[in-house]
Amino acid sequence: MAGRKRLKTLCDIRRYLAGLINRVEAGELDPNVMSKLTYTSNVLAGIVRDSDLEQRIKQLEEQVKNK
Repeated sequence: MAGRKRLKTLCDIRRYLAGLINRVEAGELDPNVMSKLTYTSNVLAGIVRDSDLEQRIKQLEEQVKNK
């Protein structure tokens, strides 16, 4: 494996998936492997979205509490 990918943001995940697509189209990656990685990336994207939303809600609650 050529280095670890840091997939902490939706932008990171988008770039990762674009790279997978490019590798499949170039014949470097089996489409079945891409399918599994895409599914996992989708799960991760949901977690990132939920985590971001949770943080924003927490900040809003703190603002309301401090007023």
